[in-house]
Amino acid sequence: MRLNLVLELLDVPGQLLDALEPIGKLGANIVAVIHQRDVKTERGTIPVHITIEGDKETLKTVLESMEERKVQIMEVDGVVRKEEVTTVIIGNINQDLKETVGFLDGIDGVRVADLDLKMSDHPEQSASKIVIEADYGMKKDLLKKIKEIGNSKGFLVINEV
Repeated sequence: MRLNLVLELLDVPGQLLDALEPIGKLGANIVAVIHQRDVKTERGTIPVHITIEGDKETLKTVLESMEERKVQIMEVDGVVRKEEVTTVIIGNINQDLKETVGFLDGIDGVRVADLDLKMSDHPEQSASKIVIEADYGMKKDLLKKIKEIGNSKGFLVINEV
């Protein structure tokens, strides 16, 4: 079985070696590596395309090991991986919730995946927990946008740490 991966690495000596180490160590084979230092993402990192092969269980273990090492895996076989963001908003959300969810859903690469709502007799004490899926690499900007929405609407926003 083969997997095509796109990793996102910092432009720091040793990053590629650290990312590749679990592959051979765990019994998988490297078929191809495309590493072009002069090509950078908008975040200033280097995308590295790797094709590896091995049995299903070995490849699963390799991916888990990479994640434990904090190697950022952007794509697996052409499928962009998602990051999950959970946020809680507190305030008078009765009238603004639909607009807030619509705004979040309208961001390219972002989708509201789940929403829990707790209404209160005191509207300013209502709360909503929102689970959002975002394309890999968008988490920092998304958290910032959520804070901006909260500030503009007078919500208390509690983002994950």
